[in-house]
Amino acid sequence: VQLQASGGGLVQPGGSLRLSCAASGSFFSGNTMGWYRQGPGKGRELVALITSGGSTYYVDSAKGRFTISRDNARNTVYLQLNTLKAEDTAVYYCNAGNSAWRDYSYWGQGTQVTVSS
Repeated sequence: VQLQASGGGLVQPGGSLRLSCAASGSFFSGNTMGWYRQGPGKGRELVALITSGGSTYYVDSAKGRFTISRDNARNTVYLQLNTLKAEDTAVYYCNAGNSAWRDYSYWGQGTQVTVSS
């Protein structure tokens, strides 16, 4: 399994970023995928999910601001971040999206998002 997130950076409040995560084909194909994040001094939390068919789910803090999408041909999942707030500052990761995500031992490379003026 390989998971590599990218696209993070430093952005001002109200700004936007688009995150990408490339996954190995056997892991990605047919699976629900999710974006997760871990803020400074905080535990990891779920942000959004997308099924193989494109159905989506967002936690309340992401609704209306973030958009998850996927390209099944490229084994890649995306997270468009809009109207960013300081509290969105975190390392963002992608992984499979099922109820056991808290027990995952492998998280791959995350990408740092810092929202600051």
